[in-house]
Amino acid sequence: MAKSAELTWLDALEAEESGDREAALEAAKETVRIDPGHSDGWMGVARWTLPLEVKGRQEMPNLQQSAKAMAALRKVVEIDPENSDAWRLGGVLLVDHLGMLEDGIRWWEARRVVAPYEVVPLIEQIGILVRLGYYEECAFLLEELFSEGMDATDRKQLAQMEAARRMVSRAAKMEKDEIFKPQNPKHPRWAIIGRMKKKKPMSDTFFLFTFIAPLVFILGTLAMYAIGDSTSGSILVFLFILLSFMAISRLTSGFLHKLNRHALDLDRAIDVETSAGKVCIPTSIRASKLYLAMTKKRMPGLNERLELIVESGDKLSIRWKPEMPDFAPEEGHENPWWAEGDESGAEQGDLEPLED
Repeated sequence: MAKSAELTWLDALEAEESGDREAALEAAKETVRIDPGHSDGWMGVARWTLPLEVKGRQEMPNLQQSAKAMAALRKVVEIDPENSDAWRLGGVLLVDHLGMLEDGIRWWEARRVVAPYEVVPLIEQIGILVRLGYYEECAFLLEELFSEGMDATDRKQLAQMEAARRMVSRAAKMEKDEIFKPQNPKHPRWAIIGRMKKKKPMSDTFFLFTFIAPLVFILGTLAMYAIGDSTSGSILVFLFILLSFMAISRLTSGFLHKLNRHALDLDRAIDVETSAGKVCIPTSIRASKLYLAMTKKRMPGLNERLELIVESGDKLSIRWKPEMPDFAPEEGHENPWWAEGDESGAEQGDLEPLED
């Protein structure tokens, strides 16, 4: 007599406990073969398809592993829409490991249907839209995020909401004059990226040690000379240094983003390529030090997929726009300042396809 799906699933759990992930994966696959509606079995297939942590370090999945795990997770949420772990893991795989930002927006929109008052889907959608430069849509989602009735149940979620608001504000201000649309080969930002293609982005650590730390040191030294000749004075100096560091770090974060604008623009171009499955980055830039530095920060699976897209050579249409829900409220809504004049790239005369 053949084993039932539940008994086979128990075999999978026992194999996992004994450290045999391959056996656990095979048992999970057999479980869903017997019972295609076994949610836990599909979740097991997703989890055990992904690499195991080795020596305290999480190995990142490759393209095949990410795609297979994602396919299993789609089954999980189809069978059990309330499985929040599956939604979270799927969102990470789609955006970070597969680079499918357009699908990521739709994935979290599907979650919003299941959990309309949950803040995580809105925060994730806002993060994706900022990466693609759609700030007007971000404004609509922020309005909904901070509306009454949303389930912000703990301090961590409230902090994430505030971080999302600051992220949109900082990015929108940086692109107030022009929002970079990588699909437009004549966009002026491409010329700037071309001129700076040999320059890697400045790291947070380098910026800290070359700008913030010296400034805080000078302020701390002056404070020490002024009030640091007693125990209470030393305590006040320490607090002053700590507050100065926090304040300067926050005030200069926008300056660091401006210094790295060329790298952030190229990062968006990579996001657009992996989302659309077509190329928009000129060959001269793709072979540059900047491009190599930006792709080095990406996940292995995304880089594999990016290589396949580049090999295909399909050119991205200048009129490409991600397919996404209409986030605008039903009634009239004033455009935020950063949405004004955003059609400059697509409507200025005849535009040619991308050429190197």
